[in-house]
Amino acid sequence: MTAPRTPDSLADPHGGQSPHTFIVEDSEILYDGPIFALRRDRVRMPGGRVAGREKVEHLGAVAVAALDEDDRMVMIYQYRPALGRRIWEMPAGLLDDPSEEPVLAARRELVEEVGIEADEWSTLVDIVGCPGFADESVRVFLARGLRAVDRPAAGDDEEADLVIRRVPLDDLVAGAMAGALVNGPCVAGVFAAAAVRDGKYTPRPVDAPWDHKPGEFAARRAARH
Repeated sequence: MTAPRTPDSLADPHGGQSPHTFIVEDSEILYDGPIFALRRDRVRMPGGRVAGREKVEHLGAVAVAALDEDDRMVMIYQYRPALGRRIWEMPAGLLDDPSEEPVLAARRELVEEVGIEADEWSTLVDIVGCPGFADESVRVFLARGLRAVDRPAAGDDEEADLVIRRVPLDDLVAGAMAGALVNGPCVAGVFAAAAVRDGKYTPRPVDAPWDHKPGEFAARRAARH
């Protein structure tokens, strides 16, 4: 299998010497909630103009591609209020404790959401879903060597309606291509897991650098407390 490395074709085209630095002249917090904040920056553009740019600050999140010995991935079917319907996703959760290592958050979410622990952990992909206006980044871990454990009692909210199913990895690839699987980190994780399964790549270690992990919102929230 091939170890992950950045291809030369994706190297910084400026060679680390960018012709313009996008300086944030000032910022205004428009909304500051428990999960995300909305900020307006005034940014100096290459032509000298200062333009307003809205940005959603997020805590960041983890998702888990839990793959069993039969190449089935543990999936959940749950209601998503922003879409107004249920969709298939991987177990996932927010990085709401800045002091917690991402892989530990992933381990916790896997137990809490689907009642599973795993012996082998690695990093599949890091996803920035909406870089035009949000700094949310999701690290997708690969978990193997699965075993069932007691799952905490579900709450009264969306978790009470959760459906858990083990789905063949090839069905998930087909579902993504057919438009039946739409969660961004989940789709990316499915294709990455398939590439690892097929022997094309080895996953990265759990502590691989996470260059785009968000931190501004978590730091400000911690300062408030």
